[in-house]
Amino acid sequence: MQPRMKNRATVLTGALFLCVAAVVTACPHRPNEASARNATTSPQTPMITEENMKKNEAEIRDLIDGFVRAISAKDIDGVMSVYAPELVAFDIVPPLQYEGAEAFRKVWQEIFDLFQDPIRYEIRDLSITAGDDVAFSHSFNRLNGTTKNGRKSGLWVRWTACFRKTNGRWRIAHVQVSVPVDLASGKAVLDLKP
Repeated sequence: MQPRMKNRATVLTGALFLCVAAVVTACPHRPNEASARNATTSPQTPMITEENMKKNEAEIRDLIDGFVRAISAKDIDGVMSVYAPELVAFDIVPPLQYEGAEAFRKVWQEIFDLFQDPIRYEIRDLSITAGDDVAFSHSFNRLNGTTKNGRKSGLWVRWTACFRKTNGRWRIAHVQVSVPVDLASGKAVLDLKP
């Protein structure tokens, strides 16, 4: 395997592990000992088929497309509809984490209040990997617009989202937004482009 491909596989494996860990941590239901015993004695569930994987990926892509439209329209309810109620979010603004979609709603409302109309939200290099009920995606995302005080903004961020399917609907259970940091200066590097 070429070094670049091996590195990408390692990164993707690590991202999937982190997403699964975040989804399990965010999930309010923990299996009890009896359900764990039943899981080991019941017939093994079949692996996800290629057709189901493509269907799940398409559903998640539609969810993300709706998310982008809602951001551009400053539709707070549309934005929040993509998040699971028990969302855990690691954003680029403090604190270290937001617990629950309602806490994260305030971040989006502050963003909408900060910007003049119109705003544009853009996603590049979106990659989605979906199982039957857990999935993850990563991409470069940018909110582009002018703040109410006239400052132009177009910061690219790294965006990783972990999805869980509940009652037939995909929702984001964990999201992580980051920017690179110059370790020598301790400052965020905000001018990089994909």
